[in-house]
Amino acid sequence: MIETLLEDFTPENYTAVWLICAVALAFIIAYRTFPTILYVAKTKQLMDEPDSRSIHSNKTPTLGGIGIFLSLIVVMTIVGAFLNTKVLLLVMGGLTILFFLGLKDDLTVLSARNKFIGQLFAAALLIIFTNTRIISFSKILDIDILPYWISIGFTLFVYILIINAYNLIDGIDGLAGTIALSVSGIFVYLFVNANDLSLATIAIALCGALIAFLRLNFSNKNKIFMGDTGSMIVGFLLAFFTISFINMAQVDETSAYYRASPALAFALLFYPLIDTLRIFFIRIVIHKTSPFKADKNHIHHQFIRIGYNHLMTTILISGINVIIICIAFNLLHLTLNTQILLLLLYGSVLYLCPFLFKKYMRG
Repeated sequence: MIETLLEDFTPENYTAVWLICAVALAFIIAYRTFPTILYVAKTKQLMDEPDSRSIHSNKTPTLGGIGIFLSLIVVMTIVGAFLNTKVLLLVMGGLTILFFLGLKDDLTVLSARNKFIGQLFAAALLIIFTNTRIISFSKILDIDILPYWISIGFTLFVYILIINAYNLIDGIDGLAGTIALSVSGIFVYLFVNANDLSLATIAIALCGALIAFLRLNFSNKNKIFMGDTGSMIVGFLLAFFTISFINMAQVDETSAYYRASPALAFALLFYPLIDTLRIFFIRIVIHKTSPFKADKNHIHHQFIRIGYNHLMTTILISGINVIIICIAFNLLHLTLNTQILLLLLYGSVLYLCPFLFKKYMRG
């Protein structure tokens, strides 16, 4: 009887229930895993030591990425038999590569070169074997269809950019997790509308894992960071979701996002991308130093500097990012070049507002 039920079961007929079960399962696994990770980290002194760049003054475990990874892998393994097995297996392969690279970096030290090679390999797995890539510039600067190898190279660049941009915003309590949670939630909506339940399931499983993580990331007593392990696998998934969304829109001329997908994808990840571009400009042009030399010039550091605490900074930045996304959804009728120009304009203005407000309050 059970065999018959499994053979006849189609998740697409129960989409809402399926997604609720996926997010609940991911949350429960992560929720039950984090206390063990905290215990081991504290017992073995696997903690982040505060330095000159640290905003925190106490030693804090940095192995939150382990709980996120385990919950995602378990969910994808359980649901794999009912969904797109090829995609799920390749995603799990990419996540596993980045998980071990991140774990080594959190526990010892991993060179930037080895980290970069691992990111390239994980991204190439998905691009080549699923053929999920950016195939066109959608008439940005009058450039349309890309030759195959240029498409592969550009998609690899986008993967590396998003993974590392996401890693760079992981600097204060809750910020990276909250940004990823809101963006993943919107991708769930987009993938359900595109009838791709496999991607929607991965996205909502990430939401469940992040909700469990944020509970401790915001905690004062049992705080935990996601570390490089977490930031790399979450950044990798956000890059995969972004490229999958753009690819689906570009191959379907009936899609509401056929020409607008690059602008909407940019809006979804506006904060990590614009902060990375800004920080690289400051380091290269103003300070004339390496763009990879760590400092405290990120937008979230500036918020802390002018008097906002961690929680308020996270709320402000995440809230502004959501407002930017909402505006982007309402500009889809414009040409793509116009959407991108307006996004840069209103996005930059919105991030100036908290600074202007503080200045006004101080009289």
